[in-house]
Amino acid sequence: MLSPADARERCEALVERARRAGADASDAVYVANASESVQVRLGALEDVERSESEHVGLRVFVGGASASIGSTDLGDEALDELASRAVAMARLAPADKFAGLAPEELLLREGVPDLDLHDPAERSPLDLRQLAEEAEDAARSVSGVTNSEGAGASAGLGLFALATSHGFAGAYAASSHSLSASVVAGEGGSMQRDYSWRSTRHAADLMAPAEIGREAGERATSRLNPGRVKSGQVPVVFDPRVGNSLIGHLLGAMSGASIARRASFLLDRDGAQLFGSGITITDDPHTRRGIRSRPFDGEGLPTSPRNLVEDGRITGWLMDAAAARQLGHQPTGHASRGSSGPPHVTASNVILQAGSVTPAELMADIADGVYVTELIGHGVNGVTGDYSRGASGFRIVNGEIAGPIAEFTVAGNLIDMFAALVAASDLEVYRGIDVPTLRVDGMSIAGD
Repeated sequence: MLSPADARERCEALVERARRAGADASDAVYVANASESVQVRLGALEDVERSESEHVGLRVFVGGASASIGSTDLGDEALDELASRAVAMARLAPADKFAGLAPEELLLREGVPDLDLHDPAERSPLDLRQLAEEAEDAARSVSGVTNSEGAGASAGLGLFALATSHGFAGAYAASSHSLSASVVAGEGGSMQRDYSWRSTRHAADLMAPAEIGREAGERATSRLNPGRVKSGQVPVVFDPRVGNSLIGHLLGAMSGASIARRASFLLDRDGAQLFGSGITITDDPHTRRGIRSRPFDGEGLPTSPRNLVEDGRITGWLMDAAAARQLGHQPTGHASRGSSGPPHVTASNVILQAGSVTPAELMADIADGVYVTELIGHGVNGVTGDYSRGASGFRIVNGEIAGPIAEFTVAGNLIDMFAALVAASDLEVYRGIDVPTLRVDGMSIAGD
């Protein structure tokens, strides 16, 4: 893996090669990753893996058309050929009036924020094995756990560099540390599984292995002997680890590309009161050690904190340069890049801010409802907002969590669901998209 300075220089050199080959404009990216992971199961070492990858990508513009090409060969001859081929491809491609680099006047020129994304501490395979063993031991020690699907620990480092032909060049490194455990409770046909995991930028921020294991074990045993639930319309409470998927659907619908294609259930709702007053959803790419933090976006634009939803109202779309041109707006610093292809839109550290009531208070007036801890399938229509997913979790009876339930479907429309959504106060930030416990009244349940 190159250093950030060397990666930035390599991208600048590739952009210069593209200029000499005949490109009107171009940008180049360098993406590298290195990681080590250890998997244990039933106290024995099951797998040790190390992976390393380096990719360079080039996008060129010639006469209103563009082409993208990538390579894992970073040698001088390979990069010369890469530039020549990209220009030749662009000359054969159809023109696209919306394609192009981000506006030059908007590029990040100085003041790159230090987000503390790189942890210099290294963990050996032995260290990783000890963490995984401790997590699995804690999970297996929970009464009712009968088997293990294993525990794993990993540590890695990624690097992203970008250079454009109109004056941007930057690079940053980001480390990662993760730990997980998955176990089985019960016997025979009544077995249930569940898991727990954490991922952080710095090793010191990772939850203790014993806590992760204990959480996995307790989740698995709590699901034993699930019952069925009757069909009807009831309040649905989403556990934070599945409630964040609702915000994921919102982000997809807020993508400028979806709006430009008229393929979003939020079409013509810019500035609309989508949620109840008091609901605020933030996007902060400058969170120190944030799992999705970044100092600049995939087109060289500065990133900045923003309220995506403020007091229940949508504040605008998430746009890369191409979508912004289609919609007649400015890009918002949400472009993301891989090692090949054009940019696409992604958000960063997204948080639905905590409400004022505890989860117990949120459920106190529910005589009959469901508490969802797992969602299954992908039954969401991004154009209409229709929502239907398989689920499992627990009944709520007279304001209290009752027995486990499984094999039911929750359904509604995301517009109606967002309008009815109420947030509890138990926000915990570690997933990238984080929410507290959420309540949505009036959803349809299909069970017995």
